[in-house]
Amino acid sequence: MASAVGAPFSGARRGVRRGAGGQRSAEQGADGPALPVTGFVLAAAVALAVSLRLPAGTAVVGLAVFGILHNVLELRYVAGRFEGVLRGPFLRLLGALITGIVVCRLLPPSTGTRTAEILLAYGLLAAACVHALRSRPLLLAASAALLAAAAVTSLSFPAYHFVVLAHLHNVVPLLFLWEWSRAMPRGRAAFRAVQCGWVLLIPALLLSGALDGLLGAGSGWTDRLALSYTPPAWQHTHAGLRFVAVFAFLQTMHYVVWVWFMPRYAPDATEAFERRAPVLRGVRAWALGLGGAAALSVLFVSDYTQGRSLYAAVASYHAYLEFPVLLMLVLGLGEQGRAGRPGRAALPDGTDDEENVPHAAR
Repeated sequence: MASAVGAPFSGARRGVRRGAGGQRSAEQGADGPALPVTGFVLAAAVALAVSLRLPAGTAVVGLAVFGILHNVLELRYVAGRFEGVLRGPFLRLLGALITGIVVCRLLPPSTGTRTAEILLAYGLLAAACVHALRSRPLLLAASAALLAAAAVTSLSFPAYHFVVLAHLHNVVPLLFLWEWSRAMPRGRAAFRAVQCGWVLLIPALLLSGALDGLLGAGSGWTDRLALSYTPPAWQHTHAGLRFVAVFAFLQTMHYVVWVWFMPRYAPDATEAFERRAPVLRGVRAWALGLGGAAALSVLFVSDYTQGRSLYAAVASYHAYLEFPVLLMLVLGLGEQGRAGRPGRAALPDGTDDEENVPHAAR
């Protein structure tokens, strides 16, 4: 497929491309690396301010407004960017395993459903390892041993497993952004430094207590959320407020990545997805996400607990699909999602699109 990372700042020859929502966006090269870096800095500043002042409110309102929309847009990016991997029997297997997780989340919570979800999650990772390493038996055996040890740990401490999973989902964009930035001809170091800053440094400052003087007072909602986002050993302590603030901040930045950055700066992934699912071409994907957000908001107002449970089930598809994809990316299979010769974007008919060749590759 055409590389989703493309040539984000490749210069004048790219011309105008059709971006997210079917709107024609200005050539990416016109922005230069400064605009996305500045955008992330400003977004992080605003997200930190509101997360410090109203951690619980930021998390709840953000989920209601952007939750479903970012689900749709993230799935669009992943399915487009990694179309060479997510296809055929392998995609159907992942879909079946994730559907099993959805069923677990729709059932009344119990030890059995939590255990089943953990096993299915590790089944996803095992499937990715087998798919990626079937011709490398020694590495596959080592991966299987690591997964088995991790699964035993998760089954032994399920409460910690789900807290880690909640925060890990918000950290995952760092890897997608890191991979995207590989094609940047300039400004890559600054871009990656900013990403590490909001993903790693700011949460570390929050958890260390360095920003406690700026944290707003807790509330009943804060205590409620702290049960989901705080490790059991630190629950019912002041650390609970810090963990909620961390979650609110990272969740907000997570939405920035999928609702603003990727639709604007990875149009090739959108185009690849729309070839696979033309029914969601252009504004239709946005309409689906916004319509779902409106419905979820109504449900949140009428019954937050039921709304949260339904969202957790539906969100399983985007939340769990990213883990096997990233695992295969780390193992080197992400490149299978690209068609054509290195540095060229392939058209659907298999020919090379000269207009999409990054300047650095010419």
